[in-house]
Amino acid sequence: MRMKLTYLLAFIMTIVLGLASRSGSDHVPLFVARHAGDALWAGMVYFGFRFLFTRQSLSLAVLLSMLFSFGIEFSQLYQSPWINDIRNTLLGALVLGKGFVWLDLLRYTVGILLSYLYDRYILQKIWQHPFS
Repeated sequence: MRMKLTYLLAFIMTIVLGLASRSGSDHVPLFVARHAGDALWAGMVYFGFRFLFTRQSLSLAVLLSMLFSFGIEFSQLYQSPWINDIRNTLLGALVLGKGFVWLDLLRYTVGILLSYLYDRYILQKIWQHPFS
């Protein structure tokens, strides 16, 4: 149960950081403002899968996160009034995005890999040696 709570906290913190990277873009370097939001979005997806599949391998979370993130990005190639109406809402834009951008695939990959590394070398070590 503590692991699930840890992943839920990581999920929520990633959302907060992602929203902050978008809303505070005037206060961060241009590179961060342009790229961090999408990388953090993909990191949130990773921690969401870790929350759902705590007992499964980290590799599974990476695979599912990549499939999900790339699937969302490629879905943006489909343009129809009904889905564009959803994309024009705040929640729809945050989840589904607005338009296909090749660079987003790289941003997602970086975000997922950084989240995986944080999980493997920080979170997993904490669980192995919680009091050291």
